[in-house]
Amino acid sequence: MRVIKDRKIVDDAWVLLAPDAPVPEAGDVIVHLEQWNTGRESFSGRAGKIGVLLKSHESPEQIQALAQLPLIAIDFPSFTDGRGYSSARLLRERHAYRGELRAVGDVLRDQLFYMERCGLDSFALKAGKDIEGALSAFQDFSVTYQAAADDQRPLFRRVNR
Repeated sequence: MRVIKDRKIVDDAWVLLAPDAPVPEAGDVIVHLEQWNTGRESFSGRAGKIGVLLKSHESPEQIQALAQLPLIAIDFPSFTDGRGYSSARLLRERHAYRGELRAVGDVLRDQLFYMERCGLDSFALKAGKDIEGALSAFQDFSVTYQAAADDQRPLFRRVNR
């Protein structure tokens, strides 16, 4: 699968597992939050990394052993559901999470600029969408006024007068 990561299109080896699927002995996999919280000790001997899927109704506070996770995939179940933006900001600002935050689900080009401002740094676009064309979303705006996860300073703090 190809994703946008750090504003570049990259091939990605992460596999999102179904909630009841067994975790394979090797490979980079994304498990559901409940599976991580109840069985994370059993993942220690496997070859490959483990990431967690955070659904829109789940809270970042529910993630146990956050520092052990190299990737958190935040689910956007529909274009109109903005709870993932809040989860991303909470993970970056309140919980100081520095690993990869990936937007998954109903992820569209029009959202990428705002998702990045909230702290997301990789994006799995909705199936059938133009990933190459989506890269231009990061250039939609040349100036931002508000402070955000990507820059804590509001515009008046960034301007030299």
